[in-house]
Amino acid sequence: MAKSSSRLVSLDILRGMTVAFMIIVNTPGSWDHVYPILRHSSWNGCTPTDLVFPFFLFIVGISMWYSMKNYSHELTGGSVWRIIRRTATIFILGLFLAIFPYFKMDYSTLRIMGVLQRIALAYLISSIICLAIKRDYLWIVIAVILLVYWALMAFLGGSDPFSLSGNLVRKVDLAILGSKHMYTGFGIPFDPEGLLSTLPAAATVITGYYIGEIVGKGSANGPTVLKLIFTGAAATGLGLLWSMVFPINKPLWTSSYVLYTAGIATGALALVYLIADVLKFKAWGAFFSVFGTNALFSYFLAGVWTEMLLFVKVPVGAMKMSLYEWFYEKVCVNIAGNINGSLMFALVQMLIIWGVALILYRKKIMIRF
Repeated sequence: MAKSSSRLVSLDILRGMTVAFMIIVNTPGSWDHVYPILRHSSWNGCTPTDLVFPFFLFIVGISMWYSMKNYSHELTGGSVWRIIRRTATIFILGLFLAIFPYFKMDYSTLRIMGVLQRIALAYLISSIICLAIKRDYLWIVIAVILLVYWALMAFLGGSDPFSLSGNLVRKVDLAILGSKHMYTGFGIPFDPEGLLSTLPAAATVITGYYIGEIVGKGSANGPTVLKLIFTGAAATGLGLLWSMVFPINKPLWTSSYVLYTAGIATGALALVYLIADVLKFKAWGAFFSVFGTNALFSYFLAGVWTEMLLFVKVPVGAMKMSLYEWFYEKVCVNIAGNINGSLMFALVQMLIIWGVALILYRKKIMIRF
């Protein structure tokens, strides 16, 4: 929770809500038993789960506006060093999660990209752009990025440019990263956090930065809320309109997906901002603020914790199973059944990480990456 008027309470709450949902959708007890609302779209389309990552990047942009006030929103030695240090730290932590705890793995098959790696690169690109270009022109930059990405995908993707096998994102990653360093969860080497698609992801961050100035400079009042609502509705509408020719697609992070999700994120911020900052009703968001003050650390810790549960084996008769499987099958399923037990498992994991975040919150410790 904010302790001073300079901290946006609604930002901590929305960021905490996003992290909590990220942990829940990433750690079901069994991937065979997951409610549809907690699954990603198989390809085109957008479920509530598909909103989580763009929400987080959008919030990164808002947070960036506040943090860069210390450098007068200009490229200086201090701001450049901060950008480089933070980019490197987050990217390395992402690689650590890809390796942990199998440090003797075959590194010739290490997946190079991932969620934290994308956050790092999107932050790098967007922060330089936002500090180098006046805020009044950022919407033009966003438009150029999204239009150029659309053109590249449409004209260089072959006969079926937005398909799993034929898209340009995959071709670029195959050429630069190589198939052995890419995600294979789609059945073929294709990385949903690919290099080329990180460019429109950076546009999501820039959009957050743009919105950050609206709430950062404006007063916490009705007109600011209305401005957020109208901006969000316009972006969502444009995204839906664009999707008629450039489908909304999270794995490709299409331009229509950027506008659609950024618009919804802006609308969500408007609602939380109205309740927490305008009406000053903050108590309901206390749970989420615990996550919101140490968001990246909580996500990283959740990744480490999950890998440890999968790594540790426990005896079950003559067999052994991971602690992850044991807790789901022997505890959660027995209490709630398969699908509700799977959700129960995810909620328990989220609450465990929240408990650690609560200790940091009470001690006023904020771990910055």
